Amino acid sequence: MPSYDVIVIGAGPGGYVTAIRAAQLGFKTAIVEAKHLGGICLNWGCIPTKALLRSAEIYQSMLHAAAYGLSVENPRFDLAAIVERSRGVSRQLATGVGFLLKKNKIDVIWGRATLTAAGALTVTAADDPPKGALGGGDYQAGHIILATGAKPRVLPGLEPDGKLVWTYFDAMVPKTLPKSLLVVGSGAIGIEFASFYNALGVQVTVVEVLDRVLPVEDAEISAFAQRSFEKQGFTILTETKVVGLVRHDDSVTATLEAANGGRREITVDRVISAVGVVGNVENLGLERLGVTTERGCVVIDAFGRSNVAGVYAIGDIAGPPMLAHKAEHEGIVCIEAIAGLHPHPMDKAKIPACTYSHPQVASVGLSEAKAKAAGLDVQVGRFPFVGNGKAIAMGESEGLIKVIFDKPSGELLGAHMIGADVTELIQGYVVAMNLETTDTELIHTVFAHPTLSEMMHEAVMAANGRAIHV
Repeated sequence: MPSYDVIVIGAGPGGYVTAIRAAQLGFKTAIVEAKHLGGICLNWGCIPTKALLRSAEIYQSMLHAAAYGLSVENPRFDLAAIVERSRGVSRQLATGVGFLLKKNKIDVIWGRATLTAAGALTVTAADDPPKGALGGGDYQAGHIILATGAKPRVLPGLEPDGKLVWTYFDAMVPKTLPKSLLVVGSGAIGIEFASFYNALGVQVTVVEVLDRVLPVEDAEISAFAQRSFEKQGFTILTETKVVGLVRHDDSVTATLEAANGGRREITVDRVISAVGVVGNVENLGLERLGVTTERGCVVIDAFGRSNVAGVYAIGDIAGPPMLAHKAEHEGIVCIEAIAGLHPHPMDKAKIPACTYSHPQVASVGLSEAKAKAAGLDVQVGRFPFVGNGKAIAMGESEGLIKVIFDKPSGELLGAHMIGADVTELIQGYVVAMNLETTDTELIHTVFAHPTLSEMMHEAVMAANGRAIHV
């Protein structure tokens, strides 16, 4: 029976990063994967959606070229080419992951793994493994790390069929463009697909059961986002749920119920179900070993350890936030703890969240409401994009940066942004929080001009009544 120090189950961002770090630390390492190197994120999630959104962004720029003194005659798009570019980006990166695993001498075992005992597992061979790859059989390892990710949550009545009701898998590879689309759920996945299809001219309706879109974001940012989306042509129905779905030959009629009990029907070409994801805990043999799970996720401690010695979990299967960068960092912490390096536990309060809609949304830490609910004495600073020279020059003057500080100590509690490139800007505040930087230190920091990042400086100054350009 082949034996390893570490076997990682799942080659998504968390899994392959963990395997590479394990190999760097001198562990004999293998990784088990059933379908795609790079996992859902690289093949069907984070990366290909950003490629789609980039195409939509450029198309919108073409439509508005005159605003920049440019002329583009009859701008149009080729849906098949947009999809193929997205798939090509994924293929390129998946190949890159394979190279990294080979470079680090990590064995790739193709198939589906099931734990059979402490330190042992059986792999059922994949249907079409790469030529010469390791496959089915029994394997053993001193440390087994579960990194199997998550799959779309399915609600009764909203079961996807690949034709009329889509998951994000289907929405990523449309053969034709629907004229109308109902998106159920306004989290990051739902809003990103709504943005993509709206940019290509689809009539988009977004339904959210809670009282605002992007409900995990600061309420002020959510309200700003909704106004912006509606200005672009979205129809947004909050405090509304789908209570019935009738599928026709080439359309769907949904019955929507508002919080006050009022009902209405809407007929659309296609429906995207974007109501979240659940961990892939099935068929792993967890029950046999007595691994504790809760709400579809493995229960772990601060270092990825389950209640069963030698079994660990990272990433989506280990619970929220279900983000690729959280999975990667969680995996590093886990394997370094196994190696005895005594890493710092991951602080989930310092994990940034990004939504790649137009405008983009990004945040880290506490919202204003949560900070106040915790009884903290806060001071809040805001700065609008319209006050920034670079934003105006870019033609991107719609946006807001908001920061929340603990008034007595000057600690940065949270930062929330909406506008152009904020998914890149947010990391500045993440670094500041990780270094326990105060508002005074940020005020004393020099920000380059002209940049969007100057707004980060101004927002901090605004929290102290010192903003200059507003």
